[in-house]
Amino acid sequence: MKKIWKVLFIFVLQLLSVSSYAQQINVNSLKYITGPGQARMVFDLSSAPKYRIFHLENPSRLVIDILNVSSKQPLSQPPASHPLFVRLRSAVKNGTDLRVVLDLKRQVSSESVKDGNHLIVNLTDKGPATPEDKPAAKPAAKAKPVVVKPAAQPQKAVARKVAVKAKAVAHKSKGIVIAIDAGHGGKDAGAQGAHGTLEKDVVFSIARRLKTLIDRQPGMSAVMVRNGDYFVNLRKRMQIARAAKADLFISIHADAFQDPNVKGASVFTLSEKGASSEAARWLANSENASDLVGGVRLDNKDDVLASVLLDLSQTATQDASVNLASNVLKHFGKIGELHQHSVQKAGFMVLKSPDIPSILVETAYISNPSEEQKLRSSAHQSKMALAIFKGIVNYFNQRNTPTTHMAEANTKLDM
Repeated sequence: MKKIWKVLFIFVLQLLSVSSYAQQINVNSLKYITGPGQARMVFDLSSAPKYRIFHLENPSRLVIDILNVSSKQPLSQPPASHPLFVRLRSAVKNGTDLRVVLDLKRQVSSESVKDGNHLIVNLTDKGPATPEDKPAAKPAAKAKPVVVKPAAQPQKAVARKVAVKAKAVAHKSKGIVIAIDAGHGGKDAGAQGAHGTLEKDVVFSIARRLKTLIDRQPGMSAVMVRNGDYFVNLRKRMQIARAAKADLFISIHADAFQDPNVKGASVFTLSEKGASSEAARWLANSENASDLVGGVRLDNKDDVLASVLLDLSQTATQDASVNLASNVLKHFGKIGELHQHSVQKAGFMVLKSPDIPSILVETAYISNPSEEQKLRSSAHQSKMALAIFKGIVNYFNQRNTPTTHMAEANTKLDM
């Protein structure tokens, strides 16, 4: 009888073991996605997980505990050049859980979300790590005698390598490209002032003056979206900027209103609604999917990852656009009145590029007689162009992001 109970007991334990194993979640892959000041980790799992995330200091670490999870293969490491991560370590915890520890280069804040079988962890750069927060260095090994051997490579081979590297650096340092979009053009005259001034003419003149200022600045060059009085449709304007690999997109306009007393400048960025509709269009359109967003193709990614990549790119782009717009608005306030003292948001088509920071500048109200007169003045057009230029320079001097050619060239812009 005792033998029967013993056999039954062992059988039940085996069943429980098999059941527990069947329910355990597998980690299929871990992907790293980076953007200016942001990073994202995407865990692809066999089913929706339970987890917790917390931070540890001295040294600074991010800890992710995923419950009832196993990984059949080692998790992928972040690239050595990753702006936030030093390395990843993982181990089994409590026999069934997976603990993932990331040693951090910088201070971060984290947010997480479950999207089906994906665990997505978003990280935002909060500044440099303090000396005591940096990951501890490995203990020094005992000193050993060092034998210096002569270089194995001939000098010509070394010279060729140096030349190739110098060529790559020169290519990276080609400079910042700014796309300047003079609004309207050709059959589309835009708004008209009481004295017959056409918006398309004055904004084109301001755009040309801005191009001259940018082209004179070492490390920068400007591309005109239209080079004359002809019509360019709105989405084509975006495509011209993307083809030029522009780092920024500046659209220049002059506003109008039925009340001639309304005046002042405004600066716009893309609204959240406009960004959402454009994201849906990019994901649905196969032509867009094969294009590059933030340097990454979307057509060879699964739907969830493509959505994550596009969202990360758009978020970083919108943040950068607001920063740029704030700098331009500040300088417009020094040369005249502002219609709106804060950055405005709207769904303008030309602002919808998901990976090029874009702003639309309403330089003045052409429907206001005094501002129409200023818009006709060459001297005031130059002041407006200079205000935009100074805003651009301030924007780049405030940023230290590896996605800009200026940062790669380690160039400080002058005003």
